Amino acid sequence: MNSKPIIGISIGDPAGIGPEITIKALGHKEIYDTSIPVVYADKVVLEDALKAAGINLILHRIKNPKKALGKPGTIDYMDAGIIKHNSDYTYGKTEAKSGNAAFQYVLNAINDAQGKKIDAVVTCPISKEAINLAGHQFAGHTEIFAHYTNTKDYGMLLSADNGEMNLNVIHVTTHVSLRQACDLVTKERVLKTIRFAEEALKLMGRETRRIAVAALNPHGSENGLFGDEENISIIPAIEEARAEGLDASGPYPADTVFIKALGNVFDIVVAMYHDQGHIPLKLCGFTMDTQGNFTGMRGINTTIGLPIIRTSVDHGTAFDIAGKGQASEESLLDAMNMAIRFAGNSIKG
Repeated sequence: MNSKPIIGISIGDPAGIGPEITIKALGHKEIYDTSIPVVYADKVVLEDALKAAGINLILHRIKNPKKALGKPGTIDYMDAGIIKHNSDYTYGKTEAKSGNAAFQYVLNAINDAQGKKIDAVVTCPISKEAINLAGHQFAGHTEIFAHYTNTKDYGMLLSADNGEMNLNVIHVTTHVSLRQACDLVTKERVLKTIRFAEEALKLMGRETRRIAVAALNPHGSENGLFGDEENISIIPAIEEARAEGLDASGPYPADTVFIKALGNVFDIVVAMYHDQGHIPLKLCGFTMDTQGNFTGMRGINTTIGLPIIRTSVDHGTAFDIAGKGQASEESLLDAMNMAIRFAGNSIKG
């Protein structure tokens, strides 16, 4: 019996860079040393991606992930049967058919993960507009996973490790307006997110689990001078988490807490809202040249609290470079390696 985890990869929107970074990632032979990748896609889309990237790999269609060959040089894939001709989609365009295909790829992967046919799901970027044009009313991947796994509470974990800087951030609120985010910073949500931080670090296999909780207001509110969310919601949540035995502390001013995490004072930061956590994470993981072109995109998006393992790249569809062979597979390789690690450290029962 093969002990390597089966990692399902949904290629995202066919019109974006997901197909290209998938075939590029699977051109790295070492990924097969620790996993059996299975791609959720359509044959035509993968063939186009191989041409665009100038890569020669064998496509092997399977009907059951457990029948995957897991052999370098061969891409085992599950065909969705939606995109049947390359005229069915156009690189760089937001279209309903592409959105429907992207949605079906990820749904097929979710179903197989729930059926124990694969050990984790890794997702490539979708177009939220395209999936909604196709009639699937979801704000993004996270909401799709939550809906189809009947998960009420979950957290968004972002991780970046470029070799010099390592940062893990989990969010109390995500895809809501900043005004709504302030109202959603409640003791209950902060406490749940601290617990998710603990779970994430366990799945990573971290020996220390030092959780820093960021403040919402400038300077941690200066004892209520700049707001009362710290006193009303954040501090009580930290106190309860500590009473449960968790190594949580704060709230720390957001302008310094991430620096401390990068200095290895903390293992993870609990951020209060989307941009508070995303900006420092992407400063660590993304690089750009003087012409405005991305030269590196390192980062992993993981949904904590699901009954299945789900990791993702931490970038979008990049429609502007789709089909040009220019996309970097770095973030996808990071997401795959995180999924492999999570699968190995997953706590059963």
